Amino acid sequence: MGAREAVAGGRQDALTIGLVGLAHGTSHFFHMLLPPLFPLFVREFGVSYAELGLVVTLFFVISGVGQALAGFLVDRVGARPVLFVALGCFAAAGLAASVAQDLNGLMLAAALAGLGNSPFHPVDFTILNKRVSQARLGHAFSVHGISGNLGWAAAPIFHHVVTDLTGSWRHAMVGCASWALAVLLLMVWQRRAIDDRVVVRATVPGSAKAAAASGQSTFAFLRLPSVWLCFSFFFFSTSALSAIQSFAGPALSRLYDLPTDVTAYVVSGYMVAGAIGMVMGGFLAARSERLERTIGQCLAGSAVLLTLVASGWLPPSVALVVTALAGLGTGLAGPSRDMLIKQASPPGATGRVYGTVYSGLDIGFALASPVFGAILDAGHAGGVFLGAALALALGVACASLVGLRVALSARRVAA
Repeated sequence: MGAREAVAGGRQDALTIGLVGLAHGTSHFFHMLLPPLFPLFVREFGVSYAELGLVVTLFFVISGVGQALAGFLVDRVGARPVLFVALGCFAAAGLAASVAQDLNGLMLAAALAGLGNSPFHPVDFTILNKRVSQARLGHAFSVHGISGNLGWAAAPIFHHVVTDLTGSWRHAMVGCASWALAVLLLMVWQRRAIDDRVVVRATVPGSAKAAAASGQSTFAFLRLPSVWLCFSFFFFSTSALSAIQSFAGPALSRLYDLPTDVTAYVVSGYMVAGAIGMVMGGFLAARSERLERTIGQCLAGSAVLLTLVASGWLPPSVALVVTALAGLGTGLAGPSRDMLIKQASPPGATGRVYGTVYSGLDIGFALASPVFGAILDAGHAGGVFLGAALALALGVACASLVGLRVALSARRVAA
């Protein structure tokens, strides 16, 4: 390949990575369509945090079931048209939230947002695996993770700033819908760069046709223990994230007697720290021979920090900083996590494996949110952080088992 072709290839990779990152950041932004406004909903609609936890559960139940099914749909019809529909669902969710009058209205908005969120991981990773060159794939995964964290970080800031400026949280919801529509228009305009029917890189995980040619059934991947271990890893690690995203603000307020207008921004700090970790994690993933060790060390560090916060012994300002810094460890582990899943994926099942594995993320959010909400309602603010730390520890155990199976498989192939 000549220098000119290499430069052109780099530009195409950068465009694809940027568009997929923007779409992924938007999906994470809509994870947080409602949680930053929970204290307002408690006052305006007279609901409890446990009931609002059920709103989060509905979002992630629909997203989790839909994500597993979306993997099959992406393998069959392609990632790009599914992406367009998903962004349209986000716009509808924002508009539904803007006119909600009670808990049922919030449930409708959560259901639409969950439907929109469901295909993103099979869509994103299918496009990246097919269109980005092998040399840049690790960094593509890093950007993908960074964009998600930035989407999470941006939502609380956006909601509070727009609500403060306009005097109504409903205007913030209209702004969210407008953002989704703008991203959709951009994706349609640049649709060639996200066309997964065109395979750009030389070494590509097999397609569904390749799996069929090898004699494997469509559902053969479900018999692999590594797939379910990856699923379990996502379940536990995102149970921890659910605690931080939805309840860290009010939990810190109660545990350390801090004003809610200060603690509301700790989630953004956690996500920004995670994004910084993602940048560094891309280099760690590229150099690491045992990805599960990187994941374990990083998540264990985050678990220790959250345990310190749960103790209630820290000075209030230090507790805020330590909570935010815990996001650094989860960010560092992100690219290694995605690369480990790629190693554990059989040929011909890219969309299906990512859809199934990442549905563990949605189920973790779905089941954890009402649990942590009930813990907070019961007055155990420290339990939010202690439970998150325990969930991270269980995630480390699952990642270690995945890495062990991948290493044993590689040795058998080498022999």
